[in-house]
Amino acid sequence: MYRHILIPLENGDADETILGHIKPLARMTGAKLLLVHVADGWVARNFNQLKLAESEEMKQDRAYLEKRRRELSDEGFSCEAVLALGEPSNEIIKLAETRDVDLIAMTTHGHRFISDILYGATADKVRHAVNVPVLLVRAGK
Repeated sequence: MYRHILIPLENGDADETILGHIKPLARMTGAKLLLVHVADGWVARNFNQLKLAESEEMKQDRAYLEKRRRELSDEGFSCEAVLALGEPSNEIIKLAETRDVDLIAMTTHGHRFISDILYGATADKVRHAVNVPVLLVRAGK
C-alpha cells in the first residue's frame, strides 16, 4: 500500500489536522514520513541565486520541522524533514517526483474563487501535476 508519504506542513494549526489523519495510516502501513515545509519569503525565493544568509523565518521554519520530526520519531515513526525554498506547489511537486513518494497528504483551506486567485491554490496545483494519489483534508477552523 503506502510506503512513503509526503506531508507538507504549514507551521500552523492545520498541521495537527493532517498529522491526525496520517499517523494511523502510517502506523497501519509502516510508511516512512517525509515532512516538508516550503519557505516562500523573499530571502527563501532568492536564497541560492543571490547567495543570501538564511533569514530568521527560515531558521524558525527549520527548527519547527526538526521539532515535528523529532516528535514523530519519538512516537515510533520513520521520519525525515526537508525545508524547501520557493513556490510551495512547485517544491512539493519536485519532492514528489524525486523522493519516490506514493502518497501526498495535505490540508486545504477551502478558499473559493477570489481567494484562490489571490493566494493561489497549492493543493489544486499539486493534485493536477503529480502521478501519485493526493489526500486532501480540510483544515480545522
